Amino acid sequence: MEPLTSAGHTLYFESNLDALKTLLASNKYSKVFVLADEHTSEVCLPLFQSILDFSEFDLIETSAGEENKNIDFCIGIWKTLLDFEADRKSLMINLGGGVITDMGGFIASTYKRGIDFINIPTTLLSQVDASVGGKTGIDIDNVKNMVGTFTLPQMVFIETAFLKTLPPRELLSGFAEMIKHGLIYDKAYYEKLKVSDYLTPAAADIYRSVEIKNEVVTIDPHEKNLRKILNFGHTIGHAIEGYSLANDENPLTHGEAIAIGFVCEAALSINNSTLSTEELEDISRYILSLYPKYHIKKESYNTLLELMKSDKKNEDGNILFSLLENIGKCTFNCRVSTTDILSSLDYYNSL
Repeated sequence: MEPLTSAGHTLYFESNLDALKTLLASNKYSKVFVLADEHTSEVCLPLFQSILDFSEFDLIETSAGEENKNIDFCIGIWKTLLDFEADRKSLMINLGGGVITDMGGFIASTYKRGIDFINIPTTLLSQVDASVGGKTGIDIDNVKNMVGTFTLPQMVFIETAFLKTLPPRELLSGFAEMIKHGLIYDKAYYEKLKVSDYLTPAAADIYRSVEIKNEVVTIDPHEKNLRKILNFGHTIGHAIEGYSLANDENPLTHGEAIAIGFVCEAALSINNSTLSTEELEDISRYILSLYPKYHIKKESYNTLLELMKSDKKNEDGNILFSLLENIGKCTFNCRVSTTDILSSLDYYNSL
């Protein structure tokens, strides 16, 4: 597969990390660090080393899980970089899922006002979404990605061999972002995904998802306009994800939460955009065929609204949504009444 170029950095597919080997052999960097969580260092690091045949790096290992994507863990890693005498010519390789690429990119982009970093996403979610586009970030008080930067990695390497290390639930989580790309941008791609197997995502489909996101972020790198369509399902989905993280013994994954958001925000698209009832029924039926039903408690509605009010897309105190005009086309900056938001939650619960 041909590499994709965006805003000065390159996304490589199934490349056996050859471009990274060349970069490391250039002796451009004084030190190389690999950031991984405890699971990735056990399962993916050996594969990474076998492909790269490179051992001259220092490993920084952190705990796994979205709950650890916070400022306290960043402080610990910044201090570790200081202890290892990392200077501004150091390189950080983020080897892991969305938490590692989001947090690692933020740490690298702020350490000594910025060092180079490379993303090697090891989950489906991070391959098709988190590692692409130059967003970095951490969570504050269960509000997703409230602190971060727009900083591009030097390179991104997408190797589907890493997906063989994932359990089905993680594959399904990442598959939600692929569904989103079809819903907002490419109806034919959405229809193709409906008859595919999320347990064995095709390399061509991963490529198409990355291609869609890359096209959007190239046009609007700092999320002033078009890039906002990538947030479809995320205003409600992020609120539900944050609530679940704080309150559920077995919290929803990101993909499970935004899949709920797809259904709710598709319901909002009936009265606040031009989506048809037939399309809403199609989306609802498909999502519920893949993702386990989650009961949104009535007593959580006010908390969810407060979380939505903290969403980074909001302007002038208004909750703004990206909504579907039809399957394959999305609009953005849609103001929606509180009544409609609550009704969309009721709609999901009624299914």
